[in-house]
Amino acid sequence: MTSLEPPTHPDAPGDSAPELSNQPAPAPAPARGSTVTWIVALALASVLGAILFAGGYLVAGGNRQSATCAAPTAAFAAFCEAYDELKSNYVDKLDDTKLAEGAIQGMFQDGVQDPFSGYMSPQEYQQALGSLSGKFSGIGAEMAVKNLKEPANLSACATLSENCVLVVVSPISGSPADKAGLQPGDVVVAVNGKSVNGSTIQEEITNVRGPSGSQVKLTIRRGSSTFDLTITREEITTQEVESKMLDGHVGYIALHGFSSSAPDQFHTALKALLDKGATQIVFDLRGNPGGYIESAQQIASEFVSSGTLFTQESTGGEIKTWTAQGGGLATNPKIPVVVLINNGSASASEIVSAALKERHRATLIGEHTFGKNTVQIWAPLQDGAAGGVRITISRWFPPDHDSVHPNGVIPDVAVTIPAGTAPEKDLILDQALAFLAKQTGSQALPLASGSPTAALTPAALVSWDDGGLHWAWF
Repeated sequence: MTSLEPPTHPDAPGDSAPELSNQPAPAPAPARGSTVTWIVALALASVLGAILFAGGYLVAGGNRQSATCAAPTAAFAAFCEAYDELKSNYVDKLDDTKLAEGAIQGMFQDGVQDPFSGYMSPQEYQQALGSLSGKFSGIGAEMAVKNLKEPANLSACATLSENCVLVVVSPISGSPADKAGLQPGDVVVAVNGKSVNGSTIQEEITNVRGPSGSQVKLTIRRGSSTFDLTITREEITTQEVESKMLDGHVGYIALHGFSSSAPDQFHTALKALLDKGATQIVFDLRGNPGGYIESAQQIASEFVSSGTLFTQESTGGEIKTWTAQGGGLATNPKIPVVVLINNGSASASEIVSAALKERHRATLIGEHTFGKNTVQIWAPLQDGAAGGVRITISRWFPPDHDSVHPNGVIPDVAVTIPAGTAPEKDLILDQALAFLAKQTGSQALPLASGSPTAALTPAALVSWDDGGLHWAWF
């Protein structure tokens, strides 16, 4: 598939994502590109392979073994010379794998200087593929970082600690986590006997996930008690969609990612809302980092019956137009649609929200989006054994050809969240319900919690301000 995130398939340029937004060949985020584009990506992998050479090192007694490096161009001659000197003279034994990973990382970080192009280690590459595909082997639970002292300040929680805890948002129904008794609000304090303090959520994803059939032991703090749960891992299909009826006639549907499984889940949930009598739709894309470009096309087509959704422009002037597929469930203009966006709505989320806005199919409410309009492909190195690279291959533009970079998609109704607003208070959704009520002349009915979606906010735990991931599937 193609994605705005990292793609997994040959013809799939992606968004980035963590989307991540244009995120993302791994599971949701690469967009498909031409055969030539993929060949270029594979050629890069070949060049990297040519640079990663085998060589000897200086051993006690001064016996120098030759180090060989085939420079692809004259510019790499100095690189080869540096490698030769390092391998021949460094006091301790060096690991070629680590040297290679560092060299590739440096090439992207300092040579390309594109935040959405880069190198992924084997571990990171496999995790990303699982996230984009919507399937992985793990325990089946949503977990998030929670700042106990300052709930709204997740940027202070780059690593886990006594104040920045790893908390269970919800186990997937019927998953190993659910069967083992894991509950929302449980705090994970250790994995396989090792404290999570000092680690990152990304590291704990690696520790908790693992081969199907294997076991992982979680140490859980629930209230005043602490205990261990041993859980047997299985293949998990992530739940990208949450939906419910609000005020008796408003169908609320939240999408947390554009994985390959997202369109079918979204279609099923949207149909269920309409079957229950929903006459208005709230489509929540807040905190959604993106995914596959094809998934964006399919989901936008649920609301737009025909015509251009966006265009993809690649090197050499190649332009691909992505159009509505037809047969969408909510294309009738008599069904009012509002789309909720914020600064964490990126890549594929921006494609969909911009398309619905410019095709006059929805009103956007909230904050401006992230501002990512590039598409990446993901290329495995040595079939993924050496990790993979994500490479920006094109840019996308909404129907009116207004770039969303760097200011993002601008909402029709802007909502400012005052500093100190309690996390459970959903001002953007409140504004959306008030807006829809005016369309029909009906009165929006507030829920007892004071916030219609107090329990539907896990996606908002993805932080784009500091680039840190604060929510994930385990």
